[in-house]
Amino acid sequence: MANATKLNNANLGTRFRNFFTTRDFIFHDGRDLRRFSIAGRTQALLAGVAAVTVLFSGYGVSQAMAGAIAVSGVSAVPGSPEAQVAKMRSQVARMQAEVAAAKEAARLQAARVEQRQALISAVLSGKGDAAALENAALQTAPETSAVADEMLAPLREVEQRQAALAGKARAAGEARYQQTASHFRRLGLAPERYVRVSGGAMGGPYEPMDDNNDGAAGSDSAESADAQFRALFLTWKKLDALEQTVISIPSMQPVDKLLFTSSFGVRSDPFRGTAAMHAGVDIPGSIGTPIYATADGIISHAGRQGGYGNLVQINHGRGIETRYGHLSKILVADNTRVRRGQMIGLMGSTGRSTGSHLHYEVRVDGKAVNPIPFLQTGEYLTAVQNRAQGGVGGPAK
Repeated sequence: MANATKLNNANLGTRFRNFFTTRDFIFHDGRDLRRFSIAGRTQALLAGVAAVTVLFSGYGVSQAMAGAIAVSGVSAVPGSPEAQVAKMRSQVARMQAEVAAAKEAARLQAARVEQRQALISAVLSGKGDAAALENAALQTAPETSAVADEMLAPLREVEQRQAALAGKARAAGEARYQQTASHFRRLGLAPERYVRVSGGAMGGPYEPMDDNNDGAAGSDSAESADAQFRALFLTWKKLDALEQTVISIPSMQPVDKLLFTSSFGVRSDPFRGTAAMHAGVDIPGSIGTPIYATADGIISHAGRQGGYGNLVQINHGRGIETRYGHLSKILVADNTRVRRGQMIGLMGSTGRSTGSHLHYEVRVDGKAVNPIPFLQTGEYLTAVQNRAQGGVGGPAK
């Protein structure tokens, strides 16, 4: 076996030497023939240099191709520079999305603070748009990211102080509601009849918000503030319903000079001399004395009607109406809208009457009630009506 290996090596050496033998080269330079000889050793050296050059060129080409593929991202592997760049780009995109979400959350939070401030102002002033205020009351704090929480921290502090103010506004609104309701009861009207607020019964002692709530109690504070504003909205809705009803209540004198020749209730009939029910009050005056509507409403009758003579009847809505009888002249027409204080006729003595006077009635759900309390509470009711601007009396729809 060893002899065979030596024989093969000898054969290879012989072939190598035979391949690189001395070679003669003849060139003609145009005039003479020149002869060059290159020894076998020189040929072997040149062949080696050429082989090394080819190998280095191939290695350079392969490295350039690998670099191009890596730059294109085709062969990015975890931990490689290309993968790290891609990861950083993803992080930047995520941060940009979080910042955009935080900006939107801040915009919504600021709008909510502004809407809730409008609700507080509405309770204190008696003016406001119901739809917008209901939207403010029903909005709740959305879930936000850590980035948004940092941006919203100042607004949330404002909301906490705002919630404390909402509790005080609610207490003031409830007090005003009770005051208005007491005037309704003096007139023989049940305030509960005119106030129907959905959302269930609510109440309890007033406890101010703690302005020093920490982050751990942030969620509870937000929920407490939401509940505070829902309760405030219900108070405003109840108060607004009652004050809008005040617009329908007769609250001024039907004549400039108020005297009475006959009161409400049982009296001696001026024609028969027997006891009879008098459904209103008689206010004396000269023929032609101006008669005024005592509340906003719609004329439901303007013309002759039995013992009333010339009668104007005004529907103020919510079941309340007034009647003005014995007029010498009617200045309004059926189904027209009139305002409180508008002249509707002139005093006279038409119908079943013994002399010039105004027969004035107030009716609730068709039943005559004593007009005197309505004439005596005019100052307070007028103040409420002026506060509830924009409301107009008339049939309830």
